[in-house]
Amino acid sequence: MEKENRTELSELGEFGLIKHLTDQILLQNKSSVKGIGDDAAILRAPEGQSIVVSTDLLVEGIHFDLSYVPLQHLGYKSVVVNLSDICAMNAIPQQITVSIAVSNRFSLEAIETLYSGIYRACEFYGVDLVGGDTSSSKSGLMISVTAIGYAPEEKIATRSGARESELLVVSGDLGGAYLGLQVLEREKKVFLETKGVQPELTGYDYVLERQLKPEARKDIVELLAALDVKPTSMIDVSDGLASEILHLAEQSDVGFDLYEEKIPMSPRTAETADEFNIIRTTCALNGGEDYELLFTIRQSDFDKIKGNPNLTVIGHATHSASGCRLITLNGEPIVLRAQGWDSMK
Repeated sequence: MEKENRTELSELGEFGLIKHLTDQILLQNKSSVKGIGDDAAILRAPEGQSIVVSTDLLVEGIHFDLSYVPLQHLGYKSVVVNLSDICAMNAIPQQITVSIAVSNRFSLEAIETLYSGIYRACEFYGVDLVGGDTSSSKSGLMISVTAIGYAPEEKIATRSGARESELLVVSGDLGGAYLGLQVLEREKKVFLETKGVQPELTGYDYVLERQLKPEARKDIVELLAALDVKPTSMIDVSDGLASEILHLAEQSDVGFDLYEEKIPMSPRTAETADEFNIIRTTCALNGGEDYELLFTIRQSDFDKIKGNPNLTVIGHATHSASGCRLITLNGEPIVLRAQGWDSMK
């Protein structure tokens, strides 16, 4: 990808590349008995805890665009999106495996940059890279990450535990990642259409970071444990708030009333939505890639989370016959529909 200081991957070969990328890995967790270097990793679940596993595949041209996504950010994000799934089970991630397929347009230096982001995420979240694979590709870059976490069985939160009258809660704020993508796509279009014009990204730091370097909300799992709050159901907001609410409703056999006025959004996200002439609520409902946690709690737990700046009550569960509704700012109920990301469409 770069013309100077380029080392072809063919100079190392598959096993040489693996050794080069993983030679300095040190295991951090007691549950990681043996990592890279054998036919398989050896893990030991802490006594009384269940193992939680999730896998995601990221494909160039489908999930990311390298014309504006730096490789280091891509490496970091590829780990985070998988750790987020573990957190969405109310579990703590401790290991990952990473497999990549690369075309010959990528140099060793480019792959090193990608892995520097992967290692940064491992360090930040305290997880061990314990395995993976490398392969060649004729169609660009593909990354597959498997994340492994642990939790006491009674603490695990699935999508199917919500009950009528329980409160619907979300962490952080929503819509920023979608607006960050709009900024990047706009500047790419200008760059391609107007020769010599450089991207203008000043002032969009917040939404760009939400898109390029999201964070898994491991801190929310730890916060809920400290508050002695056990979510009755949980999911992460990867495909848009509307889509995730419908998933919880279907799996739990309940309905939901979502209040538009309660949906949390940062001022910078709101300003950017207005600039693009996009309805603010649409960004939160259908944007996706926020990787916040959406969950339900019993009403008796409300006082434990009340006033916490990291958590917002945005609605409540209803009878399944009521369906899922957005209660607008005017008090009008509108049927909630999922219009977010679908990789097959």
